[in-house]
Amino acid sequence: MSFDALPRFHAPARLAVLLSGSGRTLDNLLERIEQGTLDATIPVVIASKECLGAQKARDAGIETHVHAGRLDSAWLDSICDAHDIDLVVLAGYLKLVPISDRVRHRVINIHPALLPSFGGRGMHGHHVHEAVVEAAKRDEVRESGCTVHFADDEYDTGSVILQRRCPVDASDSPDEIAARVFTLECEAYPEALKMLIERNASSSRANNPA
Repeated sequence: MSFDALPRFHAPARLAVLLSGSGRTLDNLLERIEQGTLDATIPVVIASKECLGAQKARDAGIETHVHAGRLDSAWLDSICDAHDIDLVVLAGYLKLVPISDRVRHRVINIHPALLPSFGGRGMHGHHVHEAVVEAAKRDEVRESGCTVHFADDEYDTGSVILQRRCPVDASDSPDEIAARVFTLECEAYPEALKMLIERNASSSRANNPA
């Protein structure tokens, strides 16, 4: 089955958000939902540890689970079934997610670089931006950005949905690049989710004409 063969999403689309840190991406998605620019709801959040993001989810009245260690595929499937989840959104989640038939083509990630460059196991957060700085100093790169992609059974190897780019310079610090890239992420992730929701609706209409 491909993404375009998935059943029609709910309206609004139901998102499960997985996170490991501050919850800044959760904040951004909730803000877009509140503004009405993202037709979605977030009924459940899964955190890999107790963190600020988990507390933000609780404060927002969202059912929140803290699940240390690697996620069990059957457990994740049960959470998705219990909440009728359409898309699983990785928001700074630092563990590999098991891709079962239940969630295949439904797990979406955002990476703070232009994949396939600067991806893979251990390449997350500041590690990515530090690597970009070192590459810029060697005059190997002149831009960075973010990549929204489907998650599969490996780190950062799934099909790209969209990318956004920004310039980098050898004089940039990792913090400067991080700030620049996060600004892009705040626009790119809601845009990609909106695209997928609209694509699902179009595919459903095409596959099930009145």
